[in-house]
Amino acid sequence: MSSRHHYTRSLLKLPLKPLVKGSAIPANPVDDLAINLNKPIVYALPFRSNVDLLTLRHYALNAGLPDPLEPLIINGESFDRFVYNTSRPNKRRRYTDIPTASVELFEQLLKQHKIDPELDIQVIPVTVLWGRSPGKEGQCKPYLRAYTSLQKAKMVIKHGRDCLVRFSPVVSLRYMADQHGTDVTIAHKLARVARIHFSRQKLAASGPDLPGRHQLFKRLMTSPVVKKAIADEAKSKKISEEKASHEAHKILDEIAANFSYSFVKKGDRLLGWLWNRIYQGLNVNNASTVRRLAQDGHEVVYVPCHRSHMDYLLLSYVLFHEGMVPPHIAAGINLNFFPAGPLFRRGGAFFIRRSFKGNKLYSTLFREYLVELFAKGYSVEYFSEGGRSRTGRLLPAKTGMLAMTIQAMLRGLNRPVTLVPVYIGYEHVMEVNSYAKELKGNRKEKENAGLVLRTIRKLRNFGQGYVNFGEPITINQYLNEKVPEWTQDIDPLGNSKPQWLTPVVNDLATKMMTHINGAAAANAMTLCATALLASRQRALSRNSLIKQVDCYMKLLTNVPYSDTVTVPEQSAEELVTHAESLDKFIIETDKMGDIISLDRQQSILMTYYRNNIIHLLAIPSLIAQIVVRHQSIHKEDIVKHVTTIYPFLKQELFITHDINEMPQLIERYLQEFAQQQLIVVDGDIVTMKQNNAQRTMRLGRIIAETLQRYAIALNLLVMHSELNKSELEKHSQAIAQRLGRLHGINAPEFFDKGVFSALFVTLKQQGYIDENGERQLEQCQAFTDQLNTMITPEVRLTIQESLYRDTQLA
Repeated sequence: MSSRHHYTRSLLKLPLKPLVKGSAIPANPVDDLAINLNKPIVYALPFRSNVDLLTLRHYALNAGLPDPLEPLIINGESFDRFVYNTSRPNKRRRYTDIPTASVELFEQLLKQHKIDPELDIQVIPVTVLWGRSPGKEGQCKPYLRAYTSLQKAKMVIKHGRDCLVRFSPVVSLRYMADQHGTDVTIAHKLARVARIHFSRQKLAASGPDLPGRHQLFKRLMTSPVVKKAIADEAKSKKISEEKASHEAHKILDEIAANFSYSFVKKGDRLLGWLWNRIYQGLNVNNASTVRRLAQDGHEVVYVPCHRSHMDYLLLSYVLFHEGMVPPHIAAGINLNFFPAGPLFRRGGAFFIRRSFKGNKLYSTLFREYLVELFAKGYSVEYFSEGGRSRTGRLLPAKTGMLAMTIQAMLRGLNRPVTLVPVYIGYEHVMEVNSYAKELKGNRKEKENAGLVLRTIRKLRNFGQGYVNFGEPITINQYLNEKVPEWTQDIDPLGNSKPQWLTPVVNDLATKMMTHINGAAAANAMTLCATALLASRQRALSRNSLIKQVDCYMKLLTNVPYSDTVTVPEQSAEELVTHAESLDKFIIETDKMGDIISLDRQQSILMTYYRNNIIHLLAIPSLIAQIVVRHQSIHKEDIVKHVTTIYPFLKQELFITHDINEMPQLIERYLQEFAQQQLIVVDGDIVTMKQNNAQRTMRLGRIIAETLQRYAIALNLLVMHSELNKSELEKHSQAIAQRLGRLHGINAPEFFDKGVFSALFVTLKQQGYIDENGERQLEQCQAFTDQLNTMITPEVRLTIQESLYRDTQLA
């Protein structure tokens, strides 16, 4: 390092310290990017800038990475530990020139790999962003710009508190040398590739240039598709095209977002205060996968589950802090009330009516607006369930937005579109009391400003929040597998709807929901709620509760549900203590210790949290229930029972596993049961261990209510073959309500008509009912007998009694 550079950087350190405050993405680059600290490291920056270099130095040292100002010693030779990809602009030189010194350094480092076959230098591209505001259409400026010294000083003063340092995945120079050689042309190629990479980094953080609403509306209104829709509207309603055009403009004004970076930045500070006030922490997992997609130029579509109105805010907040641009969000038109509507709109929300039926102009305009978002490269978010889950379970997907996404691709979108499933979980959902009232028959309260103010007043400790990004689904790849000829249906005007669209969308929707559940987050509240609801009196001693939670934790840890599910790292005792602090339980103390219980109202509310993770424990619970009901059983019979019932659980709970995996998965669970001393395995015979019978029984009761519901439907199906599907659903619901009252079943979904409707669809898919609606009686009877052995005698008698007493079925 020259003395001039050393002196300049020493002078800069003092003013930069108070002016610059930002964040590093990822926060822990060594682990997230799998950086090997035992190998040499070189940093690559987009521009020659001492300010950027010193800012990088601060965050690199904080992350445990080598100091970029320290020389790199290789085979006794000293090299700079940083390179610049672009020169600083001046009057004689364009800023796009690649610095000669950087090319020479790359060339020298590549030659060192030729000399030393064991050498592997890691190049870490680092982008230092000063502010993340997207540009505006029509500015015609390069997306990633170099600045003169004076311009950089202004940027630091203006955006120093909004600085973002993005560490990218390492590039192995050993790989480059082995694959492409070590001459000077490779060094130039590396520099050119780096330039594209840095531009994508900026695009991923800020998003594409934003149009003014006037420009956007003008572009949409003059598109051939919209002009035709306006003409059709005028003709069908017998009005002038001018009036139809005015109506179209009003619809666009109702739909379109009005994204503002300055508003997002201010909102970030407000949301930061809000999360610190109501949550003890936010847990984010697998965000690196999404960053890679954004950096690789994918059109990212976020598809989260929908628990609460907090979901909109939480996901945008998390994405912003993970270095990505907040998405444009499809929000229900019910949220477009003053003052929330205009604020949501500036945060990226665009509004959608509950139904497009009978309004061709609206559907065309909405679809064209969505196509415009995709074409310009804005990330999009929509809640595929169509509304918030009132039971805590994942709801079947509404496929309208998904179909429009694929239709947008068929307009000739020139980059991959990827769905990113997102699991959002809470230890307390602020609307949970309202959900319980709605499920009892109360009308949903309409969103309004007064409701927002009342909600804000109730804000308090809600425990932890969770945002887990699931396994992405690249739609292009999915279509290539399912419909290899799909590209033949590309139509720039969107006039055709391929025959394959509906079945493919339905299949993709199921896969999407399965991936959401595959990223679930178990937490203190969900685990404790599951354990307490599995006890007959909704009460356990503290020691028993800890042991039961520990049982669930070991199952989830030792037999992982998926790579994207998260399990708490704390001990079961620490989780129970934390759950107690959320003030949801009744805690009473006697001479033998604490008893933790739920009153009737809390029992109903706790089913919501249990249902968040019931799919994670469904298979081990089913195995436990089989063992409990039989006491001693052959492994082959366990496999037979599970594989018969599993298709119904998979469809209802969106479970990840394929049915072909069941024998191996059952074996792994039996080994874990034996490890926990819940069972004894003697050859192929599995026997319940009596000294831990209570723990096994509580594990089995997680799925017991689901099996009871199946038993109701199958007994009804066998006994009354004359009933059609609608009548079967109605009478199944009536019997379930009676069973619930007689046996104290508080779960709202137990007698949900929609659940029974889905069950009868699965019965048809599995061949118990043929295409004409006729029962396959022998097959149905065998399944009924099997289910009857897996429920308690008391419940079985209640079901049979209810069937005979219903005079409508006589």
